[in-house]
Amino acid sequence: QVQLVESGGGLVQAGASLRLSCAASGRTFRSYVMGWFRQAPGKEREFVAGISPSGSSTKYTDSVKGRFTISRDNPKNTVYLQMNSLKSEDTAVYYCAARWGNKAPRYSSEYTYWGQGTQVIVSS
Repeated sequence: QVQLVESGGGLVQAGASLRLSCAASGRTFRSYVMGWFRQAPGKEREFVAGISPSGSSTKYTDSVKGRFTISRDNPKNTVYLQMNSLKSEDTAVYYCAARWGNKAPRYSSEYTYWGQGTQVIVSS
């Protein structure tokens, strides 16, 4: 079992930055692929970014490329999402997710463990 706890969300103005954190329990964090997803009101949950267990491979959805950066600190059992140049369309609840494997899939159904989410609101 892996428990995930997100933090770092908040209300910011367009153009600002936020860094989300996801702390994981357990001693096998370094074996998990980690992903960030988001869900805006009335919309489906969508993939934002993913990172391999070692951190050597990352992927992003097109709308955040060049603005968001996913990273992980395995000794600290934590994955981060640095979000720069935020836009109003980035407003959503952001979720951290984990699964065994080597590559980060884009489909939420392929992740096993989920956090409770952290709200990000970007005002224009």
